[in-house]
Amino acid sequence: MGNGNEREERMNIVITGHVDHGKSTLIGRFLADTGSLPEGKLQAVRDNCQKSGRVFEYAFLLDALEDEQNQGITIDSARIFFKSALREYIIIDAPGHIEFLRNMLSGASRAEAALLVIDAVEGVAENSRRHGLLLSLLGVTQVVVVVNKMDLAGYDEGVFNGIKAEYERYLEKLRVRPQAFVPVSAREGKNIISRAEETAWYKGKTVLEALDSFAPLASAAKSFFAMPVQDVYRFSSDNDERRIYAGTVVSGAVRAGEAVRFIPSGKEAHIKNIEVWNAPPKSCARAGEASGFTLAEDIYVKRGEVMVKQAENAAVAAALKVRANVIWLGGRPFSFGKSYLLKLGCAKVEARLEKIECFLGAVEQGPQPPSQLSRNESGSVILEFSRPIALSSFYDNADLGRFVIVDGYDAAGGGIVLENLTDKDRWDSLSAFEGARDSGLSGFEDELFALLKRYFPHRF
Repeated sequence: MGNGNEREERMNIVITGHVDHGKSTLIGRFLADTGSLPEGKLQAVRDNCQKSGRVFEYAFLLDALEDEQNQGITIDSARIFFKSALREYIIIDAPGHIEFLRNMLSGASRAEAALLVIDAVEGVAENSRRHGLLLSLLGVTQVVVVVNKMDLAGYDEGVFNGIKAEYERYLEKLRVRPQAFVPVSAREGKNIISRAEETAWYKGKTVLEALDSFAPLASAAKSFFAMPVQDVYRFSSDNDERRIYAGTVVSGAVRAGEAVRFIPSGKEAHIKNIEVWNAPPKSCARAGEASGFTLAEDIYVKRGEVMVKQAENAAVAAALKVRANVIWLGGRPFSFGKSYLLKLGCAKVEARLEKIECFLGAVEQGPQPPSQLSRNESGSVILEFSRPIALSSFYDNADLGRFVIVDGYDAAGGGIVLENLTDKDRWDSLSAFEGARDSGLSGFEDELFALLKRYFPHRF
């Protein structure tokens, strides 16, 4: 099944939902109803249920496939769970919100779309809210909310509309706007592949039609050029005086000879060569490529700076203070008056919690401003850094807008940058200080010391 192209289109999706809301049954239905199961598998599972006296459930199909995979039998090396007439869909497994967050923190999850399952009888659960937040943190904006078990709710339009209104209000705060809410019964196969007579009042798309309406996300290759500096290498053998600035290009492309700028230092240079190990230099480096650069000018930059092109309007800037959405998983609360280590790209910086603007998710905010984020709580916060780092809004560049917060030795939280709040006067003063120090101007450090102490009292 496919669109006839030599290389069939694929889309990565994540299917998530609160325990017992029917996620596994929904996946099983997709496997069966789209003809994506190995031949004879559906009947084999039905026969096994009959022999053991169990009532057949479509969720059992996942267990059967897992058993085969554990035995070394290849179902599909690409983990393609189901197909439509348009494309293949690859499911990113996220069995719970903790695993989901770990995927987000590692950058391993590259979901282009999501199905979020809610039980029509139970309604919007705590994890339903948390999963919505995690979709926001992952930057998944193409979302279908599946209101499942409508058969148990008598296919009541009022029940569906109530859940839709409540959850839509919540997702709006997270900048997640579902393209569709679909009333379904995964157990009975209603409104998943084909329309159900029981919901004649529903005029929207089936779940599969909604998925097929999603567009593949724009490639990072079409965005502005950005490369976090992972390290700077210097070779001294065989009279090799090259200084190679190495890292992985996270977006865009750059060519030898182009003018570049490093953020936050602001230093500028021209690319001399794009180096390749044991091979001639190449002319271009693109998104996703681990690359090394030599520069025509001899400048000093450190790990964590971000290289961009001077000619592009890259949405990357130096930051001392940001507004961010954070989800906290640490055993100790995320609180004021304490220093944390924030990791963003290749940069590490000391960070402090300046303000919690509001809670996000299931926690109800009281009359007083929040004083901390406890385990599994989320909030919109303001963070202040001990020194400037390069970043962008998550919505401009996910790789440069997603961070991890370390408490002691534990990755205790993660989040996304919403807005750079750095005061321009403060940044100009610090830039002048850094520039003068690099230039070796005697006495300049003493002249600005009092100013910096006022802005960063915890550092002096």
